[in-house]
Amino acid sequence: MNPVPSAALDWLGQPELAKLWGAVRARLERNGLQVGGSVRLTGLDAPEREALSLLLGRRIGRPDTAVPLAELDTRLRTGAAACGLTDTVRLLGGPLTDRPAARSAAQARRTDLWTSAAAALAASPLAEADWADQWLTEVRRTGTPGRLQPEAAKNLLQQAIQLLALLRPTEQQAVPRGRGELATLVTGTAHGLDDDTLLSRLVLRGIALAHGEPPPSDAAGRRALWRLAAVAPDEVSSTVLTYGLRPVGEGWRERALRERADQHAETHLTLRDLRSLDLAGQTRTRVHICENPHVVEAAAASGCRAALVCTSGSAATVVLLLLDELAAAGCEFAYHGDFDWPGIALANRLVRRYRARAWRMAAEDYEQLATHTRAQGSPPLPLSGTPVEAAWDAALRPAMTALGTALHEESALHLLLADLV
Repeated sequence: MNPVPSAALDWLGQPELAKLWGAVRARLERNGLQVGGSVRLTGLDAPEREALSLLLGRRIGRPDTAVPLAELDTRLRTGAAACGLTDTVRLLGGPLTDRPAARSAAQARRTDLWTSAAAALAASPLAEADWADQWLTEVRRTGTPGRLQPEAAKNLLQQAIQLLALLRPTEQQAVPRGRGELATLVTGTAHGLDDDTLLSRLVLRGIALAHGEPPPSDAAGRRALWRLAAVAPDEVSSTVLTYGLRPVGEGWRERALRERADQHAETHLTLRDLRSLDLAGQTRTRVHICENPHVVEAAAASGCRAALVCTSGSAATVVLLLLDELAAAGCEFAYHGDFDWPGIALANRLVRRYRARAWRMAAEDYEQLATHTRAQGSPPLPLSGTPVEAAWDAALRPAMTALGTALHEESALHLLLADLV
């Protein structure tokens, strides 16, 4: 392209022709930068009509008119500008965008993104998971990753697949992890799975599908899903209630636990504590596990010597991590919980995972406790829900079904404390 004389460029750039160039730019971009068709201008005032008349070499007398692009291109090439239409528009307003080509390129990038994600999914341990394809389909339907830069979107999906592969449900017991630890492992930053990240939302959607749960709608729902996948949402808000632990290490945490045990004081341990705590040296130590914090409270008040860990009604990630570490240190476990169906289900998990001994949880214990509770004049608590077989005593489910009474752990406190002295 030959240089356009500055006088010609100044004349073409006059305000009276701005409406024309705006319409022409839009039409060229829609046309794939091809000169074809026409633009329609409306509401032209007298100065605009005069400038357009001079440019086209014909009188424009009405406020509305159509301007063929081919005619305009010819006038520019044969006029003082000696420059075609597309070059003129670039000179006056900057680069043009070939919108059909841009759409095709964007579509190609999207196709490549999802093809790459599908291939990564097929090559991962998620390939056989019946929910994995549905997860990718739902993520694609949202369109969110496709709005990112191509490499960022591809990296996001790769990280989500890697995380879901680590967290997928398996027959083996999940290894508890902290969310920050998991984020650092996959993204390089402890904040990679914070609540406001797109990666966190994608992973939680996958966890929900894997466990047959609805997508979370609030912070509590998000925390519950993380815990379902054995991930602690953070390292300080979740705690495990303990009593009487006496690790032999000489760090300040170990010394503090021993001192609190000597003072008959209960201790709440966070996930952060457990990351730094050395629980070695307790080989063959019997650790009693209870379901209700009242047992720990009563044990502390009575000055019991036995070690206790409380699940607080559910085996949360931080509870499992502590029990895993105690098991690795050589501890043995005895478990007691509520005599209701959720309590039996929780007991099954711990008995199977840690080979824990059922502690006063046999059918005979249940029947004797029910008799004692009635003798105390306590109103019976109806047993509800789906019956659960006890892994340690086949007679327990029939006994509970026959009596139809739920017995909470507190009703057995007098028996449990006698064992803990």
